Amino acid sequence: MPFQPRELFPDRSARDLFGAEIRRHREKADMSLRRLSEVLNYSKSHLARIEAAESLPYDDLPAKLDACFGADGMFARIYALAKNEPFKSKYRQVMEVEKRAVAIEEYTCATIPGLLQTPEHARASLRIGNRFAPEAEIDAMVKARIDRQARLSQVQPPECWFILDEAALYRAAGEPEVMRHQLMSLIERGTQSRVTIQVLPFSAGQHAEAGNSLMLFTLPNEPLLAYEEGSRFGTIIEDREQVAARRKNYDLLRAMALSPRDSEAMIRAVMKDWTSWEAPQI
Repeated sequence: MPFQPRELFPDRSARDLFGAEIRRHREKADMSLRRLSEVLNYSKSHLARIEAAESLPYDDLPAKLDACFGADGMFARIYALAKNEPFKSKYRQVMEVEKRAVAIEEYTCATIPGLLQTPEHARASLRIGNRFAPEAEIDAMVKARIDRQARLSQVQPPECWFILDEAALYRAAGEPEVMRHQLMSLIERGTQSRVTIQVLPFSAGQHAEAGNSLMLFTLPNEPLLAYEEGSRFGTIIEDREQVAARRKNYDLLRAMALSPRDSEAMIRAVMKDWTSWEAPQI
C-alpha cells in the first residue's frame, strides 16, 4: 500500500497552519521531509511532528524555513501566534473550558491530576509519555501544565474537587524524592479553602469509570459539561443524558472514596513508604 500522508487541518489553529504551510511549500518545491531535514539541519522526526501539529519547533526554525522557501517572514509571523498555543489541538478545547469553569470535579484512575502536579512530577510524567521528544519540547509542556495551576491561587478560584485512585499514590513518576514532594504538595493543596481531595481506595472495588479519567465542568449560565479521557482518547461530552450519567458516576465515586481527613492520613502513610523505598537489586 502506498504511503498516505497524515491529513492536516490548517483552519483549526495557528499550530496546524504552521505545519500545513511547511507541507505546502516543500511539496511545491518537490522536496521530501528527509531532504528538508538535511537542508535545515533539523531532525526529520521532529519536522514530521511539527508538520502534523503535534509539536512546536525551536525558535530558530521559522527563520530557516523563510530562508529556505523565500517566504518573506511568513513562517515567523505564524510561529508568533502558534507558540501562544501550548496544548495540542485535541486538548485545546477542554483547556479553554477549564479556564472558564467556576467548578471543576475530577477523577483520575492512575495518575496525579495535572492541576495538582509538582513541576518535577509533571516533567517525569510527560517524559514517560513523550520518550523521543526534544528537551525543549518537554520544557514547553511542563510550563503549560504548571501555568494551568495559577487559577487555583486566584482571588476567586474555581471550586475544585479531586478524587484520586489509590494507585496514583504508588505509581512512580520520577525518583522517590519526587514522589514524596508530590504527595506533600497534595496535602498542602488540600488545605486550600476551595480544594477538596479524596482518595478512592483499592477496597472500593470496580466502578463505572475504571480505566478512565473523568472531569465535570460547571460553567456560568451554561449546562454541565463532562470530559472523559483514556490513554488513547479524550472526549468532551455535551449530550445532557450522557453528562447526567457521568454526574451519577462521579457522585458514586465521591461516596465510595475516603473522607478528606482519612484521605490525608492515607497520603501521609504512603509518603512513609516512599521514604523507605529502595531500588531493587539487579
